[in-house]
Amino acid sequence: MKLYQFLLLVVWVGPISCSRVQPPTPVGPTSSERQLAWQNLEYYAFIHFNMNTFTDMEWGTGGESPKQFNPTELDAMQWAKVAKGAGMQGIIITAKHHDGFCLWPTKTTEHSVVNSPWKKGQGDLLKDLSEACKTYGLKFGVYLSPWDRNHADYGKPEYVKVFHEQLRELLTNYGPVFEVWFDGANGGSGFYGGANETRKIDNKTYYQWDKAVAIVRELQPDAVIFSDGGPDIRWVGNEEGWANETNWSIMRRGEIYPGWPRYKELRSGHEDGTHWLPAEADVSIRPGWYYHPREDHQVKSLPHLLDIYYKSVGRNAALLLNLPVDNRGLVHETDVRQLMALRNQLDKDFAIELAKGQRIMATDERQNGSDFSVEKAIDGNPDTYWATNDGVTSASLTLMFDKPTEVNRVLLQEYIPLGQRVQDFSLEAKVDGAWVEIERQTTIGYKRILRFKTVEAMGIRVNFLAAKGPLTIANLELYRAPNLLVPPEIKRNKEGLVTLEIPDNAIEIHYTLDGTEPSATSPKYAEPFLLETPASVKTMALDPSTGEHSVASVKHLDIAKKNWKVLRVSSGDLEQANASIDDDPDTFWATDEGVNVPQEIVIDLGNVYDLTGFTYCPIQERYPFGIITTYEFSTSTNKANWKITATGEFGNVVNNRIEQRVDFKTTKARYIKLKGIKVDGADFRTSFGEVGIVTAAE
Repeated sequence: MKLYQFLLLVVWVGPISCSRVQPPTPVGPTSSERQLAWQNLEYYAFIHFNMNTFTDMEWGTGGESPKQFNPTELDAMQWAKVAKGAGMQGIIITAKHHDGFCLWPTKTTEHSVVNSPWKKGQGDLLKDLSEACKTYGLKFGVYLSPWDRNHADYGKPEYVKVFHEQLRELLTNYGPVFEVWFDGANGGSGFYGGANETRKIDNKTYYQWDKAVAIVRELQPDAVIFSDGGPDIRWVGNEEGWANETNWSIMRRGEIYPGWPRYKELRSGHEDGTHWLPAEADVSIRPGWYYHPREDHQVKSLPHLLDIYYKSVGRNAALLLNLPVDNRGLVHETDVRQLMALRNQLDKDFAIELAKGQRIMATDERQNGSDFSVEKAIDGNPDTYWATNDGVTSASLTLMFDKPTEVNRVLLQEYIPLGQRVQDFSLEAKVDGAWVEIERQTTIGYKRILRFKTVEAMGIRVNFLAAKGPLTIANLELYRAPNLLVPPEIKRNKEGLVTLEIPDNAIEIHYTLDGTEPSATSPKYAEPFLLETPASVKTMALDPSTGEHSVASVKHLDIAKKNWKVLRVSSGDLEQANASIDDDPDTFWATDEGVNVPQEIVIDLGNVYDLTGFTYCPIQERYPFGIITTYEFSTSTNKANWKITATGEFGNVVNNRIEQRVDFKTTKARYIKLKGIKVDGADFRTSFGEVGIVTAAE
């Protein structure tokens, strides 16, 4: 045999004798490339900024004038800078909400920025934001409401052509779009070119969704489409930013349509789903989607935002966090502060990964498959994965440390290009020589993050108990997140029982009642304590493992209300009126509707006190009503002879719904009367979140 013939034989035979192990076969529906790219984003911003920002509404009627849209400091670069700094990967803007006002100079309607004072009608907010996103390396997305309460042709075939043309404009003129967001709210009352009537449509067929989808696929083939049923990503089934612990990325998509009444199923997906349809969890950083000055004090706390993150991104969903840009055209400074606090805490939580480089073992490993070895689960590369042999749907991963190591977070990822498989798994830690179960869970999907009480362990084991096919685990990460240090929350009930609350039970609370600053040597809070007399409670949170502490929180508590009683109300239920003196500002009582004279409440304090002032806390509901703007406060020692002690206005109380305090000269009183001379609303219906007093003992 000649040499070249031998070499040809070697080249030809070699691949047969050294054939590579095949990866597992895909299981069930799998994701498209566009869905995979979207899933990797994890966390991005929603911006609700439109006509509603200037009318102080959530849903406009469609009858608003374009002249009302006039931001004075609009800065899309600030939005993008904030989103980037917060760790977000993109921004979706409400290009047109239900009221029909368009933020770009569309050719389809006069109801747009062209006829607004902003930039003398020369503005294009979509252009500004798309360029800002490009500058900061963010993805750009658009929200387009199918419903249009302004357009005269809504409900007729002519409007559908307008809707499709608006979609074409948005997807043609502003560069790459990563997501197109269609709201599920459709049809109802509206201005409709002045008709002011109710129009109903069949939201399954009216908008010709097949054509709308085709437009997106033609103009932005990499963009995912959001609605209740996709076709690419689904609503999570609530507007609170969380998915269920069990969360499949698949759904029986053919059953779902806009306004689907079984929307709660969207929180978990369908284990027997027919299409890949992962969840997007949308939530606002404030109670409302649009900016309202009255909600400046209701921006979500750091513990609340952390909880949202772990229950969305940590439960196989993407997080779409809404930033209600204010009427200046800026992300409000309070919102910015909370966003950065969240970013800072997440950076701390995931600062040091503990699994990479440790000893790891598996009870099963794909035969002769170095490409799918157990080490692939901790190599930090999401494109590689550990896989079990065909037919093996249960196995364990065990990771051992060289010394006892504290752990309180476990992050798991499946290799989802081959489908979502895991149905049941448990987590164990080796503590003091014994394996202890920490948690038992169901699905993993793209990402699952488990939070638990810190354990000092020699090893961590994940037991995959059931799966739809061979296991494909792309990532196992371990962390020791620091204890969460936030100022304690101070509460007292009507009986005078004081509770100090923090979200992390590994943190100590120290407090004082004498006005001094709390320290590590101050009394340590162990359980609720009784405090019936006036005192200033000052508290701080202390991490005993590091000695770090939070800033102090302080709250002055006056006379406990346990002996208080509502004697009389001008209208409404007398018994329910006790909600105004229960020392809980989140409850409220209101007088009857339709009364055309000022309303009042009379309270017996149980004893005679030297009063130096009173307090009024407005209703804290998302849609408040009957807030007292002009008051009259009277006092009495015998409930027969009354003295008007204070009158005046609560300045900006509607927009700043915090406790209002009025001071006056010391006066003795056992009975007090608060009357709403003027209230925010169409009639004299009056609401009371909480009524309190200030005594001379302060």
